[in-house]
Amino acid sequence: MKVVEKKPRDEGIEEAGETEGARRATGVFPVGASPGAAPEVEVVAKAERRRFTADYKRRIVREAERCTKGGEIGALLRREGLYSSHLTTWRAARDRGELEGLSPKKRGPKVPPPDPRDQRISEQEREIARWQKRAERAEAFVEVQKKVAALLGTPCESEP
Repeated sequence: MKVVEKKPRDEGIEEAGETEGARRATGVFPVGASPGAAPEVEVVAKAERRRFTADYKRRIVREAERCTKGGEIGALLRREGLYSSHLTTWRAARDRGELEGLSPKKRGPKVPPPDPRDQRISEQEREIARWQKRAERAEAFVEVQKKVAALLGTPCESEP
């Protein structure tokens, strides 16, 4: 469940010894807060599961591998809002090779790749249709020539 803290803000000038953040170890409390008071909390109605892309996982694992000083990995995890278990799981997945080929997969039934023979058949059918139209136009043109020759009284050479 996602929890969001509401902080009342005073736009006035901060007095000496006051901070904006959480209670400090020195005993100084934020503006308007007392030692025993709990902050106002807003709870979101429905929690959402976080989803991390393969690129993000690879980037975080690489950044964690570059961390050499103590506390750097913890700082990285805090900055990204992650848990150490995320890092452990993602490292194991990387070692198994799962992160390298991981990509978003399209849901639903898988479409088989087209058969090259089917593609060739459809190309040949289009070509046959084109030639048939051309032959029909040529026949129509010959018919027109025959009719014009008959009207003019000129004999056609193809007639017996």
